[in-house]
Amino acid sequence: MNRRMKSNGALTGRMLLRAVGDSFRKLAPSTQWKNPVMFVVYIAAILTLVFYFSALKGASDTDPDFILAISLLLWFTVLFADFAEAIAEGRGKAQADSLRRAKRNILAHKLDRPDFEARSVDVDSERLILGDFVLVLAGEQVPADGDVVVGAASVDESAITGESAPVIREAGGDRSAVTGGTTVLSDRLVVRVSSMPGDSFLDRMIAMVEGASRQKTPNEIALQILLVALTIIFLVVCATLLPYSVFAVAQLGRGAWVSVTSLVALLVCLAPTTIGALLSSIGIAGMSRLNQANVLAMSGRAIEAAGDVDVLLLDKTGTITLGNRQATAFLPLDGVEERELADVAQLSSLADETPEGRSIVVLAKEEFNIRARTLGQSSIVFVPFTAQTRMSGVDIDGRRIRKGASEAVRRFVEEQGGAMDAQCQRIVESIARSGGTPLVVARDAEILGVIHLKDIVKHGVKERFEDLRKMGIKTIMITGDNPMTAAAIAAESGVDDFLAEATPESKLAMIREYQRKGHLVAMTGDGTNDAPALAQADVAVAMNTGTQAAKEAGNMVDLDSNPTKLIDIVRIGKQLLMTRGALTTFSIANDVSKYFAIIPPLFLGIYPALGALNVMGLHSPQSAILSAVIYNALIIVALIPLALKGVKYREVPAAVLLKRNLLLYGVGGLIAPFLAIKAIDLLLVAFGLA
Repeated sequence: MNRRMKSNGALTGRMLLRAVGDSFRKLAPSTQWKNPVMFVVYIAAILTLVFYFSALKGASDTDPDFILAISLLLWFTVLFADFAEAIAEGRGKAQADSLRRAKRNILAHKLDRPDFEARSVDVDSERLILGDFVLVLAGEQVPADGDVVVGAASVDESAITGESAPVIREAGGDRSAVTGGTTVLSDRLVVRVSSMPGDSFLDRMIAMVEGASRQKTPNEIALQILLVALTIIFLVVCATLLPYSVFAVAQLGRGAWVSVTSLVALLVCLAPTTIGALLSSIGIAGMSRLNQANVLAMSGRAIEAAGDVDVLLLDKTGTITLGNRQATAFLPLDGVEERELADVAQLSSLADETPEGRSIVVLAKEEFNIRARTLGQSSIVFVPFTAQTRMSGVDIDGRRIRKGASEAVRRFVEEQGGAMDAQCQRIVESIARSGGTPLVVARDAEILGVIHLKDIVKHGVKERFEDLRKMGIKTIMITGDNPMTAAAIAAESGVDDFLAEATPESKLAMIREYQRKGHLVAMTGDGTNDAPALAQADVAVAMNTGTQAAKEAGNMVDLDSNPTKLIDIVRIGKQLLMTRGALTTFSIANDVSKYFAIIPPLFLGIYPALGALNVMGLHSPQSAILSAVIYNALIIVALIPLALKGVKYREVPAAVLLKRNLLLYGVGGLIAPFLAIKAIDLLLVAFGLA
C-alpha cells in the first residue's frame, strides 16, 4: 500500500477536529431526518429540553435536574452518532483534498487533427470538450481524461494512485487511457479527450471518496426499514405506558405515574439506536477501506455484492501467472537442426515487441550466439500478430516465415500445400500438458519445430485460492490458451475450473449462465473486449491502465491495476457485511438487556413484585434510567473504532462465522449492558447524583 493511502487511513488530529465541527453542523433538521432512528432521538432531545424549561416554571412534578440530565444525554447521543459518521467521512475528505490539489486548470495545446505536426492553439483545459485532440509534451500535465491516439510516453500517475513508479501509456491496445492531472515525463502524446468538463475521472473520484454521491445500498435500506419498524413498535409501546401507569395508580392506590421524560428515555434506550447511529458510518468506512486499498467503488452496492460473491473469474496472465511467458527451449522436428530452428524463430520475432517475442530473440542469442541482424531490404515485410490470425512473422527473400498457435500455423501450412505431422502434434501436446505454451514455427509449407513458452504461477496463489474455497467461492481461470495448457495451469494454481480459448462472447455467456443459476459473479478486465462481461458481472473491477470502455463498464476501478486485488475486494465486502450484522446483533441484544434494566425499577412502586426482575439491584427508577441513557450514549463512542476498522474476517464457512458472531456479539451484547449499567448506577450513587 502506498504512502498517500496509508496517511489517509490514519486518524489525525486535524481530521478529528473537522469531525467535531461536522458533528454540530449535522444537527440541522434537514440532515437529521435522513436517519429515522436517530431522528427520533433528536426529537426526544428537543422535547426533554422543552420539558426542562416547563419544569423550571413549575409546570411539572418531575425534578428539573433529572429532566436536564436526560436531555443533555440525548443530545450527546445524537452528537456521538453524528461524530461516528463525520469520522468515517473524514478519511474520504482528506483524500479528496489531496486529489483536488492535483486538479487544476492549465493551458492545453489543442490540435486540429491527431498528428504531432498539426497546428495547435493554446486553450484553458476547462474549455476542452469531448472528442478534442490535445498535444501533451514532456513535463506537462495531461489536461483531461482521454485516450492516446498517437505516440508513447512515460507517465507519472502518483497524483492519482500515490505510486511513484511511472507507467507507459501508448496508442492502441489496452494501455491507452490517460487521466487528467497526471504528468508526462518523457516523449510526447496526442490525446483524444473522452470526458466533459466537471465529469472527469478525477471529478468522479473526488465525489466518491468524499461520500458526496454515496447512495444507500439495498441491504442498508432493508436494515434501515427494520430499524424504523422496531422504533415504531417501541414508540407505540412507550406511548401506551403513560395511560397504563395512570390507570394502575388509580386502581391500586399506590405508586406514582411514570413521567413523560422517563418514557422518552425508555423509548430511546429500547429503540435500536446503537446500530442506527453507526449504520451510515459502517457503509462509509467500507468504501474508505476500499479507497485505502487504492480501489475506487462507483457504488456501495458493488462493495456489498462483493461480500456475497460466490463465483470469481480471474484472468490467467498477470493474475495467476506472472504475466510474461518466457521462451525456454527450441524443439526441432526430425531433419531440422536446433540452431536452424532458433535462427528462423528469432527472425520471425525481430519485429515482435511482446515479452514473448523478445524472450525468443534473447534465447536464440544465449543458446547459439545468434545476434539480431539489421534488416534493411525493401523486400522485407513484417507480419504483426493479430487476434484473428494468432500468428506473426516476416516475408523475406520470397519466403514466408510464421510462428504462432499450432492450429493457426497448421492452417497456414495447409494453405501452402504442406501438413502438420504426428511428431509436431506430439510435441505440442506434451508442452501443453506440462503447462507451457507451444508456438509452432513454419517456413512456407514446412514446419520446422516448436518453441516452448513457459508460464510461471505466482508464489502463494494456490494458498489464496484455498482460502477462497473455504469462503465458499468458486474460482475460474479465464485464458486464451488452448484447453490442455489451461488445464495444466489450472491444476498447478489450484483454481476450481477454467475457460480456455476465451472470447468476449464466451466470457459473457459464462457469467450469464452462473447468474441464471442464482450465483453472484465477480471478474476483472482491462480491455475493450472485456467491457461486455464487466457490464454483466455483479462485481466488475476495471484496471486503471485499461481502456475507457472497460472503466465505464466496471463498477470498481483498481488504481494500481493489480488483477489480484479482486481477492482483497471480496474480503472487504464480506467484512462490511459481517460488521453490519455483528453490530446489529449487538444492538438488538443490548435492547433486551436495557429492557430488564429499566422496566422493573420504573414500575416497582406500582407493582412491588417486579422487584424479582430487578436483577441488577439498581438504586432507584431515576438512577436506572440515567444509567441506561448514559450507557446508551457511551456505547456508540466505544463502538466507533470497530465500525471504522470492521470486524476481523476469517476464511471459514458461513455457519462457523454465524455461530461465532452470535456468541461474541449476541451473548456479549446481552451481558455488557448489565455490567456497565450497574457500574454507572454505583458511580451515580457514590457521587450523590441519584
